Amino acid sequence: MDNLIVKGGWVMVPILASSVVALTLVLERIWFFARNRVDREDFARSALASVRAGDLRSPLERCRQAGHPLAAVYAAGLESAGEGPVRIEKVMEREAQRQVERAEKNLDYLSVVIGIAPLLGFLGTILGLIKAFMAWEKFSTSVTVSQLAAGIYQAMLTTAAGLIVAIPYFVIYHVLLSRVGALAKDLNHYGDELIVELSKQKAATR
Repeated sequence: MDNLIVKGGWVMVPILASSVVALTLVLERIWFFARNRVDREDFARSALASVRAGDLRSPLERCRQAGHPLAAVYAAGLESAGEGPVRIEKVMEREAQRQVERAEKNLDYLSVVIGIAPLLGFLGTILGLIKAFMAWEKFSTSVTVSQLAAGIYQAMLTTAAGLIVAIPYFVIYHVLLSRVGALAKDLNHYGDELIVELSKQKAATR
């Protein structure tokens, strides 16, 4: 492995560094989703049942203690329960947007790494071919395979390394994006349900 890295030239260093950065970003996002993993449907049903029963205090306390994205959105809505539906909706939308942004954190950086890794590989390919052709020009008809090998090795290794880094993280990136999309959809769906229930409660107290 050390020999392959050396033969790949200095371009292998940023490629390997980008793979470490990408792994760090992915592990951080996996930890975020694992830490905030919850059955959102079950949580919403429990909170909405309490609201229908006229109890706003206990679901609010549960939401404050839970700390996951849906709980934060519900807490924002329950804290504004005395306001009108429009005001509650705006407060919850703002909190939902904040939670989606938290879920998307670092994904832009991961996207940059995924884009840069193959470009670095292609750069290494060009540099390797330049090295090979320079050797060919220098030695002309007496050039040997070994004299061309260094440049060819660099061209092949850096391209392979860039793609090896980019392809799996490209897949992981879109998996994480799908998780963010699912979260945003659930926050919108269950948030609307809470707004309806709070509106009913407010209408009943008039």
